[in-house]
This record gives sequence, C-alpha cells and structure tokens, in this order.
Amino acid sequence: MGKTVGIGITGGIAAYKMADLVSKLKKDDIDVIVLMTEGACKFINPLTFKTLSGREVGTDLWTESLEWKVQHIGIAEELDLLVIAPATANFLAKMAHGLADDLLSTVVVANTAPVLVVPSMNTNMYNNPIVQDNIKTLKSYGYHLMDPDSGLLACGVTGKGRLPESDDIYQQIITLLFPRKDLAGKKIMVNAGTTCEDIDPVRFICNRGTGKMGFALAREASQRGAEVILVSGPSTLEAPPDVKFYSVWNAQEMCDIMLEYEPVCDVIIGAAAVGDFKIAKVAEQKMKKTDDRSGRLILELVENPDILKELGARKHDNLIMVGFAAETENVLENACKKLTSKNLDFIVANDVTMEGAGFAIDTNIVTFISKTGEVKKLPKMSKDMVAAAILDKVAELL
Repeated sequence: MGKTVGIGITGGIAAYKMADLVSKLKKDDIDVIVLMTEGACKFINPLTFKTLSGREVGTDLWTESLEWKVQHIGIAEELDLLVIAPATANFLAKMAHGLADDLLSTVVVANTAPVLVVPSMNTNMYNNPIVQDNIKTLKSYGYHLMDPDSGLLACGVTGKGRLPESDDIYQQIITLLFPRKDLAGKKIMVNAGTTCEDIDPVRFICNRGTGKMGFALAREASQRGAEVILVSGPSTLEAPPDVKFYSVWNAQEMCDIMLEYEPVCDVIIGAAAVGDFKIAKVAEQKMKKTDDRSGRLILELVENPDILKELGARKHDNLIMVGFAAETENVLENACKKLTSKNLDFIVANDVTMEGAGFAIDTNIVTFISKTGEVKKLPKMSKDMVAAAILDKVAELL
C-alpha cells in the first residue's frame, strides 16, 4: 500500500499483542518500523519484531544505526503514521510534556505525521486525574486516542484499561492511513445516550444507556467527511471534535432539537435509549417518605414522544433513517415492527441480554434488517466497528 507505520511499544504487559498487529500490517504490504522502550524489551524480545517486520528494531537512542544517519530524525521523516501501543501512564506523561530521553520519545518529538495513542494500564492508574489530564493534553495537540477496553486485567482487577483487540487497532490505523470521505457533503444527525425524566427536584428515572454507540457513530461519520449533529442525553463521554453537539436532559428536549434539524438532514440515526415514559406530574418539592407506613410510593407515568416515529411521519423523500431495537426477547419480530411503524430504511437489532452486547460495554452483536426484507447478522465486534458497518450501509443507500 506504499505506507510506513511506526509502532512504538512501551513497557506494559500487553506489549506481546503487538506482534499480531505488526503481522497484520505486513500482510497488507504496509512497511512497519518498530520502536521499543527499555520496559517493552522486558516483556518481549526485539528479535520477534525484527523477524515480523523485516526491519531494524529501534531500542536505543545511542546505538549506531545501519539504516539512518541520525536515527530518530530519519525514522520520524519516514513515517506516515506513528502508533504508541500499549501506551503506559509513564509514556503518556512524557508525551504530554515533551520529554525526549530515549529513542521512542525522541521520535515522538521529531515526528510530524499523525499519531495514534492506545493507552493500556491498571484501572486505577487510568482513572487517575493526572493521567486523564495528560490524555486531554494529547487530544488538544491533535493526537488520536483510542479508549481502552474493559474487562479482566493482568493484575487481577476487572475494569477499564485493557488494550483493545489488535483487529480494532488495525482498523483505526487503516482509517487514519486511508481516510474515507464517502459521506462528504452529507448532513447526518445522531442521537445518543439515555434520557432522564424528573420525579421531583432531586430524583429522576432513566435507563442504562451510556452513549457509546451513538458517539461512535458520530465520530465515524465525521471522520468520513459528513457534517454531524450529535444530540445526546447525559453521558460521561466527550463529544468528537468537529461535531455540532447538543446536550439534553429529557426526551422532549431531544425531540424538539431533532425535529428542528430534520428538514436539512440527509441521514438520521436514532441510537439513543430514549425513555418510553415520563412522570405525569413532577413534584415541585422533594417528595418525602409516606406517613401511612405502607412503604409504597405509586408514580403515574405517561408516554414520552416517540422521536423516530415523529421524524418518520414527516420524512422527506431523500432522507435515510436508521433506528435501533434493543430487545430482550423476540428480537427480530419486535425489530421488524419498529422498522415499519417508524418508517425506517433499516434497523439495527440486538439482544441486550447476550454477553458482549448491550449497554455500557465496548462491544455489540447486531443484526441489520432492511425495509426490503434483507437480514444481515454481524459477529461480536467493537462498537466502533459496528458504527463503521452501519455507515457502510448508509453510504450504499446514499
């Protein structure tokens, strides 16, 4: 493919996984230069990467190089993309503050190509506010950051910090090396996250939606050249750059914004977990425990607006609409009903009770059902990859 990628490996247990990534890139005729910190060499031998890449592996700033007159400058000038994976807390700090005290950190400072950073570490380390500040700093410099996966870590802790699968890192590398602009000139609106309905000034009801799927769709669409409007309920996620972002609280607010922008959109994707009901009458003051000792509180609920159904009813001729059906039973049957009632072009159905699918995790298992009757089941994959598959389908329809 005529591209050169630098793979910078730092001293984390996931360093061994980079062998598979290097192998995948070489099979696509992508030239790979591997750079390893002293810590990385403790986990895996540089000879492994020399064998896989077919090139000299950089490990020492002071070792005379056979390939480059000035090693760190020569390497930096050759790269089309620099990947740091796994990126430890220590190396994130070095990058954020411009430290250059070994070969890899010196190449980072000399590099002018795009940079992809893939953090991997213990959950508590990753959540440390200093580490998070360093990540924000790197994002502000224009570096591309991949979120770590959640799961059982080598230290025995379960949480966020796992290195993403090599397939996911590979896909992100390909996206950065060969950016697709098949959605350029199109306006795409995505909703995401949960919606919250007040009970009183203190309490509210909501669901388990986190926004991971919708934010992934917005990010992918923006990278592929679309003008993106993202309307999200409360979420801890950061809105992708270059996206028009609206943060809302309840279903009615989300509906109002989407109805406003619907006439100018080419595509609308409903990925939000919109609450079906709201409180009939919100209490003006905090509700107290009952005095009748019954230990019961009965709330009257009324239906929220069905946002996609309202949008579908006023759908203009050239508008493509995509919905989600998060089900716990009769998945395909219920999804088909929503496909028809909401006037969608296709729907993304998933069983949220399945392991690896549903809310608050990084993967999903989905089935596409088109209004033409076509059914396509996808294997378990990251939500970023699901987002890419959905937008591939959208691009076909466009």
